[in-house]
Amino acid sequence: MVLPPPKAFATAKNCENAATQAEINECAGKAFKDADARLNAVYNDLLGRFKGDADRQKLLISAQRAWITLRDADCAFIASGVEGGSLYPTILSDCLKDETHMRLDTLQRMFDCREGDLTCPVP
Repeated sequence: MVLPPPKAFATAKNCENAATQAEINECAGKAFKDADARLNAVYNDLLGRFKGDADRQKLLISAQRAWITLRDADCAFIASGVEGGSLYPTILSDCLKDETHMRLDTLQRMFDCREGDLTCPVP
């Protein structure tokens, strides 16, 4: 068995100082995972607003699943120009992070609906 050199196991502790493409890729992946964790927390809070309303919970679940499918397909397309290259993980992760932040903003705005706003589905 051949092991990669020890440097390959190193992780970028400070992403602002990432020096290698592997560290940059790792940092981009971490940024996406952080955004995804925040999105999941807001999504679960939003889902909790619909306790006792199974139909609206199903609609939100369906919308979120459809959005994830679109996000993933969109980002796969965007990153396809560098597929197989060392930049691919960074381009893909950055796209996923950006799309996730946009969805996060959309869901967070639903918590700030004004009373009487009929375009807001959240009680």
